[in-house]
Amino acid sequence: MYAWIWRHIPFRQWQLKALVSLVLLGAVGALLWYQLFPAVEPLLPFDDVQVETTVPPDETVPTTPPSTAPSATATAPQVLPS
Repeated sequence: MYAWIWRHIPFRQWQLKALVSLVLLGAVGALLWYQLFPAVEPLLPFDDVQVETTVPPDETVPTTPPSTAPSATATAPQVLPS
């Protein structure tokens, strides 16, 4: 298919053929981006996010601020012999 398109571009210089190919690629990309993808987006499940929680909505979960102190269980990184 790409060879057929390359042969049917009406220029003999490869630079012009490459430019026309890039313009065609951009036109196809724009057509997909602005016409096809918005048309099929409602059919795709990407916005169907469901998060389950065990806390009832009227209760709050207590949170603690993150500590900047090193952990008591933290150890020095292991150095492997080379």
